[in-house]
Amino acid sequence: MTDWTIARETQLSVSEATARIEAKTADKGFRVLHTHNVSQTLREKGFPSPEYRIVEVCNAKYASEAIAADPQVGLWMPCPIAVYEHKGATHVVTARTTMIPAFFPGAGLEGFAADVERILVEIIEAALSGSAG
Repeated sequence: MTDWTIARETQLSVSEATARIEAKTADKGFRVLHTHNVSQTLREKGFPSPEYRIVEVCNAKYASEAIAADPQVGLWMPCPIAVYEHKGATHVVTARTTMIPAFFPGAGLEGFAADVERILVEIIEAALSGSAG
């Protein structure tokens, strides 16, 4: 974990945690745009890989607001939530969107970034609630 990420650990499998994140995303007004099965892709190319998924989530209102403020903020979109195995546990990690204003000073993205980060944490916490970790 770093200061620019939000990370949780769970006893759920990668598949279970991913499915729960996908299910809870809509509850928070966001949409899953795509879930990348990174480990499957790597294995198809002949590379060994532990389970690793990236769930891309987005909210049209926030995306529109961010792009209107600075089109280059799209480099941070959609918001990825990584779910992976590491050292015998499943990890769920997302980037702190409150870091975005530092990359786009003067764009007025502080409120947007705080709202999105709060919702991403709510998605993760709701998905992992009731699980060990």
